[in-house]
Amino acid sequence: MLDNYGTHKHLAVKRWLARHPHIHLHFTPTSASWMNQVEIWFSLLHRHALRRGVFRNLGSLVTAIHRFMDAWNENCRPFAWVKTADHILAKANRQVISAAVH
Repeated sequence: MLDNYGTHKHLAVKRWLARHPHIHLHFTPTSASWMNQVEIWFSLLHRHALRRGVFRNLGSLVTAIHRFMDAWNENCRPFAWVKTADHILAKANRQVISAAVH
């Protein structure tokens, strides 16, 4: 499952997908709120546990991730939905037309 970012259009990814026809990509709507919340959580992990870290091996990286997750789970709270369902659906269903005009 992917968001609509263009990574899947990279030539190396296209080649890999061509060699693995059993893989089917499923795309979420642009600005899908639940996916954004997952991305926010990984951003928090990156900012609070990984960025500026020095990991000399995989074990030290895994330890840092587990330390963050343990601390997170001690005081975890659900992410609050700040948009209404109607707003999210309207944004997901709108037609975006882009054309470069020079």
